[in-house]
This record gives sequence, structure tokens and C-alpha cells, in this order.
Amino acid sequence: MNAGEVLVVGGGSAAHRFAERLHHHGHRGGVTVLGAEPRAPYHRVLLGSVLDGTLPGAALALPELPEGVRLRTGVTVTRIDRRRRLAYADDGSVHRYDTLVLATGSRPRIPRIPGLPLPRPGGTEGVLALRTLADAEHVLRAAPDARRTVVLGAGLLGVEAAAALRRAGHEVALVHRGPHPLHRHVDATAGALLGRRLTELGVELHTGRRATGYCSGKLTLDDGSVLAADTLLLCTGAVPETELARRTGLTVRSGIVVDGRLRTDDPHIHAIGDCAEHPGDTTGHLEPAWEQAESLARQLTGTDGAREHHGTPHITRLRLPGTDLVRLGGSGDAGGPGGAEVVTFADPARGRYARLTLHDQRITGAVLLGLPRAIAAVSRLYERGLPVPSAGRLEFLLGIPPAAPGADELPDDAVVCRCNNVTKHAITEACRAGAADVEEVAAATRATTGCGGCTSAVRSLCGLVRTGGTPS
Repeated sequence: MNAGEVLVVGGGSAAHRFAERLHHHGHRGGVTVLGAEPRAPYHRVLLGSVLDGTLPGAALALPELPEGVRLRTGVTVTRIDRRRRLAYADDGSVHRYDTLVLATGSRPRIPRIPGLPLPRPGGTEGVLALRTLADAEHVLRAAPDARRTVVLGAGLLGVEAAAALRRAGHEVALVHRGPHPLHRHVDATAGALLGRRLTELGVELHTGRRATGYCSGKLTLDDGSVLAADTLLLCTGAVPETELARRTGLTVRSGIVVDGRLRTDDPHIHAIGDCAEHPGDTTGHLEPAWEQAESLARQLTGTDGAREHHGTPHITRLRLPGTDLVRLGGSGDAGGPGGAEVVTFADPARGRYARLTLHDQRITGAVLLGLPRAIAAVSRLYERGLPVPSAGRLEFLLGIPPAAPGADELPDDAVVCRCNNVTKHAITEACRAGAADVEEVAAATRATTGCGGCTSAVRSLCGLVRTGGTPS
């Protein structure tokens, strides 16, 4: 299959991953990537590491795209002529395409709160919607004069941002209308334990509360309490960025509707990432975007093994140092259809909790907190569709061997570090080239420098190479 001249609209992780994989699978035609942000693609999932000061903004940059891929930043496509296959940008440039890939991502969802000014890039009167690296850098610049931050919304981004700002020394209040943090992702028991962890970190938690007004650096809640806010950080969700697709006449519901080949209703236009609506995927997560990028790259190049995209296993990870939390499946706290087996383990004193939903010994949903070894084992079984051991369930959840296939059994192209998209092959090659421990592997590949959840797997791979093992 010849994709011809490929134009990618969007400069985020999905666009970067697609351009890289398209080249990897042999496409040698023209590829142009147009990003609206003024900087090259970066790891948006690591914004928390910028907020707490552990990583400079420059460290979030994704690897340079392959030679031959043209990247233009600070360019927004405003119009598409489908008949002539031309894209018009706000800088006056016009771009021809044979294949167009929309990877426009999403924009912040702004709540309707009386008195709340509409946030603009760089902030408006102390109000900021956290979405980009520029937003995170603005918070850091304002830090000397704005030490009291109120974070509105305790989803993944809100929890990570609140904890990061607290680690950086801010006074932080976290307001959430749900009964507990991450109420859309985890059940009440896990939510209560997470809330306790945030309180121990020094985050002032206000759950079950709605914001009813904002005025001059003060946020009023529905119980009448008023919170001082030098900075009000909005982490209230995201909306797929579909305006360009709508103007182009493509079918849009909540996102740009695509089929198994990630095509819109125009066969020359595809969509991937947060802007795309695929029945088997959940937007707002990195794994589906990467899988879509890989699938589309294979399809457009006719690579062996190319197949329609049927969806990605739902995996939700909280990137919070010292707190291991993962939700697997679309509803890890639900019992599911008839015949489900539910396995639970709770150790509140040590902040540990697990709930697995099984069908025919296979995991269809799970919530795990404070059990890093079990998280690694359960996640591997879930992704590969393998059965859970029928005996020794407690030992399995506590990570006591033998729990599940280890890092040595992963295929070479398995992604070990999801934050930085580092494969098992890249890690073992770094070890063979002289990286002697996790820190040196991190310096060579950036594995473990995100949420740190892959540290044990990286350490295991290092040990195999040192002892002469040959990871398969």
C-alpha cells in the first residue's frame, strides 16, 4: 500500500509516535507534521514532574523524528479542502496530502462557575487550565508570589498536580465533586486510601463539594466555605478537539468517528489519539493513542501483521511517587456480568488494596493500590489475556513468586517504560552496551524517569544481562 504524501495535523505524542512508526515500517514518501504549540512534541504525561521541579521542561522532549519527516511547530491548520486534498494553515502555508491524519488531541473542559474568567494560555487573573508544558511553566514562574494553590478536579491530572505542587512546597487544596479522588476510576475503598495518602502529603482535601463562585482569588464552595487561591488550577477534564473536523464535514460525535482502519468517512482522512472516537478505546490515555498510531502506520505501509484496530486494553495508572495505583478494564470496581469471580484483599493500615474481577480465570477488571509487584504481574496477565493462577491467590496479590510471567518472558518489542515508550529491546541493548544499573539505563534510555512504575522490570532485565541471561 502506498500512503503517498502524508500530512499529520497535531504535534503531540500520538502524532510523534505515528510519524516515527510510519518511518520504522518503511514509508519513504513525504511526511509533514504540523503542531499548533510553539515547541516540538513532548511527554505531556510528565507535567507533574515539571510542577514538582524534578524535571526541567526540556527533559520532556520526545526523541527527534526520523530524517525526512518535516516538523513545523506553531502552525494551526484552519481549513481543509477535501476535494483538492489541501490543508490551509494560519501562517498562510498550504499543504498537499494524499493521506491526512488528524491528531489534534483535546482541550481543557472549563466548568461554568459564576465569576470565573475564561483561562487563556499563560493564565488569566490567577486562573489556569493545566494542559500544556507552557501552563506548567507558568505555575512555576508564579510560584514565588503564589504559594496557595487550589486544584479543582481530582481526576488523574488533578491528583498528580496537587501532589506535585505539595512536594514543591505549595499550600494545596484539592476540590472534587465526587465522593473521593478518582471516583470515576476506583472504588470507595481504594478512593478512601488514596484520599488518606494525599492528606498525609499535606494536601487539604475537599471531596463531595462543588465550586459555586469565584472572585478575586477566592473560590466559594457549595457548603459556604471560601478557599483562598493565589492560583486556581483547573483540572476538570478534557474535550476532544474536533472543530477542524466539523468544519471539514467529517462525522463527529464526542470525537471524530473512525472505523477499524482509523478512517473517517473520508477514505483519505484518518484520526488518532484523543480527538478520535473509536468504540474500543477510551480517550485521554497514552496507550490507546500509541496503539492507534502503530496500527495505522502498519496499515498504511502494508506491513506484515497489519490488521484493523479493535481497541486497547483499558489501563489507568496514577503517576504519584510512592503510591502505586492502577485500574484495569472499563470498570474495575464493578462485578461485571453473571459468572464473575471477585477477589479482594485489603490491608488499610499499610495502604494496600486489591480487587480483581475474573471471568474464566482471566482478569476483566481490577483496582490495585500499594502492591507494586502485584500491579506488574496482574497488568501483564491482563494485557496478554492469560489466566490467573487458580491457587495461591493471596501470594499472587502480594507478589510472592511464582506470580506471573517475568520481565525475561516479555517479547523484545514489549514496552516496559510506558511513560517514555522504551521497549525491552532498548533496555537490554543499553545494558549490553555498558549500562550497569537502573540509573545508567535511565540515562541511556530514559526508562524509569517518568512515574517509576517500571523500575523493578528494568532492574530485572539489567540483572539478566549481567549474569549472562538472554532475555527472549
